[in-house]
Amino acid sequence: MHSDKEGKGGTATPIAESDSEIEHEPGEKNVSRQMSESSLYTTEDEEEDETHNKIELGPQCTLKEQFEKDKDDESLRRWKEQLLGSVDINAVGESLDPDVKILSLEIKSPGRPDIVLPIPEDGKPQCPWFTLKEGSKYSLKFSFLVTNNIVTGLKYTNTVWKTGLKVDSTKQMIGAFSPQSEPYTHEMPEDTTPSGMFARGSYSARTKFLDDDNKCYLEINYTFDIKKEWLAT
Repeated sequence: MHSDKEGKGGTATPIAESDSEIEHEPGEKNVSRQMSESSLYTTEDEEEDETHNKIELGPQCTLKEQFEKDKDDESLRRWKEQLLGSVDINAVGESLDPDVKILSLEIKSPGRPDIVLPIPEDGKPQCPWFTLKEGSKYSLKFSFLVTNNIVTGLKYTNTVWKTGLKVDSTKQMIGAFSPQSEPYTHEMPEDTTPSGMFARGSYSARTKFLDDDNKCYLEINYTFDIKKEWLAT
């Protein structure tokens, strides 16, 4: 998984990065690992799984409290300074809850212009949100801003349905990130759209960006099409 931060200050890696493998539920046909748009076919089981798998963490601390802990330990102090970089502790150190804002979403495909996806405030873009050519390679790239406090266990989930049946479910852990003024960028591993008569058509999907507490920073419910050819640009 390529996960780094691009900005005016150069590149930086997240505080912690989890296994880069993408998880898929067994028995499901791999149709699309796209930014999940699935909306209309939400299942109670899916919501229950998220609640059941919630990790119980220890007491929360503000960024300032975390920074001041063990301040007499020189090695720990230097390590924290390296993690937090140029973060202004006085500006963000009094907030317990981190905030993550997804700034941009785009689909990249070799030899094609990037498909920039508008992010609607209500999480329901126009239908279809985008169209992909069958059998084409693509990847999802997004940028996000972290403020207030360190976000841990930031992850991306995507579920896809076709004619009411769930055909793909994806989860990828992105990592932990400290607050900073410049956005992070992350690009998902390249994938290939399915092909053939039965693969073409309209899909519904749901994408979520969540953290360890299952706090959802963005949920998008949308539809997309897979066609025989790209749309004319």
